[in-house]
Amino acid sequence: MDRLETIAEVRQYVRAERIARRTVAFVPTMGALHDGHGSCVAAARELGGVVIVSIFVNPAQFEPREDLSKYPRPLEKDLALCGAWGVDAVFVPDAAEMYRVDQDVWVEADRLSKLLCGRTRPGHFRGVATVVLKLLNIVQPDTAVFGQKDAQQAVVIREMVEQLDVAVRLVLSPTVRENDGLAMSSRNAYLALDERARAPWIYRSLVRGKELVSKGERDPSRVAGEIRRQMEAHGIAEVEYVELVDARDLSTPRRVEGKVLIAAAARVGTTRLIDNVVLDVREDGTVEETMLF
Repeated sequence: MDRLETIAEVRQYVRAERIARRTVAFVPTMGALHDGHGSCVAAARELGGVVIVSIFVNPAQFEPREDLSKYPRPLEKDLALCGAWGVDAVFVPDAAEMYRVDQDVWVEADRLSKLLCGRTRPGHFRGVATVVLKLLNIVQPDTAVFGQKDAQQAVVIREMVEQLDVAVRLVLSPTVRENDGLAMSSRNAYLALDERARAPWIYRSLVRGKELVSKGERDPSRVAGEIRRQMEAHGIAEVEYVELVDARDLSTPRRVEGKVLIAAAARVGTTRLIDNVVLDVREDGTVEETMLF
């Protein structure tokens, strides 16, 4: 497995793979890797060609009140995992390499970045979209793989790719969960034991929302209200939002139908967690969990 630290090294590596007529699949990460990232790598491996993973804790997507310095950075463990997963090359730039000058040009998803998580994290999706576009321009992959757990991020990136005509195919990997349902996340390491015991109720409450829709409830506010009640009843006291939105454009539907994203964000202790389920609500009344795209 090759370790690449500069943009020039990545471009030279990819150029050699192109000459050898191999395709490139790319998995961008912020490190602190877990099986959720592993599923993205597995999806990339299934495409054939070479797999490149980036590990970069992007300072541009952290708010001033968020402690960037505390974000976990177990680089050697991450590199070992990448090797075990069959990754071909890992791009591990530092901030000085990725932001060689003060960033004055940004990618802004004007409407999408103000919804859901964007209401309480101003500037977050501007930082995400900008660094993802930079990485795609550096690596120039045929395919880029992201996880469905970060659903709003996935929608922002999809719209960026479509609207800016970025020559890459996007693939989503399903959310990977612990045995009790908690979505795998690098932030789970922040949870104290009692907080870890409560955290799965975010997903269990979303499942309760899915059950209501399956039984015929089509009022978005009633479904969201029941999910919130379930969360609060089981110790998730600081619920930031529970919303049902159109899976395509994150707009608020008057009725639960078509492909719907049920998304939630909450703090368990001081740790902010997000989760979601995506439902395909059909005209014949059947409801199936599905992928965002």
